[in-house]
Amino acid sequence: MSILRRFKDIMASNINALLDKAEDPEKMIDQYLRNLNRDLGQVRAETATIMAEEQRAKRNLEECVADINKMQNYAVKALEAGNDDDARKFLERKATLTAKETDLRTTLELAEANSVQMRQMHDKLVKDIGELDARRAMLKGKAAVAKTQKRMNEIGTSVTGANQSISAFDRMEERVNKSLDEAQAMAELNRGQEDDIKDLAAKYETKVDVEDELAALKANLASKEE
Repeated sequence: MSILRRFKDIMASNINALLDKAEDPEKMIDQYLRNLNRDLGQVRAETATIMAEEQRAKRNLEECVADINKMQNYAVKALEAGNDDDARKFLERKATLTAKETDLRTTLELAEANSVQMRQMHDKLVKDIGELDARRAMLKGKAAVAKTQKRMNEIGTSVTGANQSISAFDRMEERVNKSLDEAQAMAELNRGQEDDIKDLAAKYETKVDVEDELAALKANLASKEE
């Protein structure tokens, strides 16, 4: 039965492994539960069919045993009536039914085994679905936390890049400040050279002294009065 093979595959599968491979675990959880519930419907229908087969096999065996008992009773009554030939026919029929009984018992045993196996699988599937459904909220919660952590990691990577940009900016600022300091130092040196030249030139410049100029005016006036 294909449903039995399918069910065994379901029972043998590792749900956590399937979720690990899924691109979207949350959607996978919902889809997996939908598949399990669909399979449960098939398993339930198949279980009912196999249980019906068990009841039919049991009923056939009971009818056969009842017929065997009837043939036995008829044979006894025929002997009591002195009809050996009739008794022989009843016993021959009983022998045929007894052989059939053996086959029917084997069929019933197989049907019972199949029924027990299907009921066990059905009950296990119902239990597993209940447990998975209870775990779904927890798994979805974990998936949400994982997504949040992933976004935080991405933001952290962006911040790292921003920090690198800030560091690069700081280096550029340091270089600009260094260039400015060098320019100011050069300007200071240039001003120092100009001041030295001015001081040197001042040594050779003729300065007009007020007292000398006053004496010259007096001398000029005195010469006029003479």
